[in-house]
Amino acid sequence: MEQQIAIHKHTEAAIRRPQKRVKGMKRLWQYKAMYAMLLPGVIFYLIFRYVPMYGIIIAFKDFSIVDGILGSPWAQPWDKHFLTFFHSPYFVQLLTNTFLISLYKLAFGALPPILFALLLNECRVGWFKSLIQTLTYMPHFLSWVIIYGILLALLSQSSGLFNQWVVHLGLRAIPFLTSTDYFRTILVSSEVWQNLGWGAIIYLAAIAGIDPTLYEAARVDGAGRLRMIWHITLPGIRSVIVMLLILRLGHIMDAGFEQIYIMYNIQVYPVADIIDTWVFRTGLQQLNFSLAAAVGLFKAVIGLTLVLVANRIAKIWGDGIW
Repeated sequence: MEQQIAIHKHTEAAIRRPQKRVKGMKRLWQYKAMYAMLLPGVIFYLIFRYVPMYGIIIAFKDFSIVDGILGSPWAQPWDKHFLTFFHSPYFVQLLTNTFLISLYKLAFGALPPILFALLLNECRVGWFKSLIQTLTYMPHFLSWVIIYGILLALLSQSSGLFNQWVVHLGLRAIPFLTSTDYFRTILVSSEVWQNLGWGAIIYLAAIAGIDPTLYEAARVDGAGRLRMIWHITLPGIRSVIVMLLILRLGHIMDAGFEQIYIMYNIQVYPVADIIDTWVFRTGLQQLNFSLAAAVGLFKAVIGLTLVLVANRIAKIWGDGIW
């Protein structure tokens, strides 16, 4: 009897399988326009994101431009370039600087856009809200070269406006851009300023998606603005906050090469030199591509691990990305 039931189930599964396949093909054809729009994005990622991954293998080779990727000999031992990086006398300093600058940017850069979006959402004067929003997301389009020029004009020890005012008061000029005491603060605050308005756009879009009847019901119950923000707005954008935090954790090893490379100098190396700038000097300027690839792979593995762990933790509260 049990054998007959098993045969019957097996037959039913064999019949359903082609039916599911036909159903899947029908749905694919039904949404063909949507899949066609998706195609350029998929092709872009295949060509510019997945195909270049082939170059990772030079991290395990003594790469030579003349011999090419396939012709270059394998490194002996296979982790030679990783060990070169780990045994470098600068490894601890580079890792510490990278983690600290990234954590500072994450800690001090995550909250301001949320608060700014909440304030903008509460603003009832339309033209004022648009003006403030435009002025705050304009810095996002400035390059770090321009921003450094602005900082130089304001904070330079010899000719900066702030230091001229300080000297005029009879005090000593402060070396903001060449002192290890101030460099990280200026680095983090300038990035927060650049991305404040741009980051708030995402949260404003999430707030716009909250059901307005929730606010009307709360208003009828006598809730004030602060109570509605706490009980409706913040829970409504919680999933977006968690998602952005998880995505930023994936870039915890990217402390911002472009910004630091433009702004740092030899006086602030102890607090500003990160893995990317070291790789640029040691790996790329000296044509040691294998070392640069090994460090890049090391960073990618740490970033992927952090994203997986953060997503796992977020799923406990039901807010994971996948």
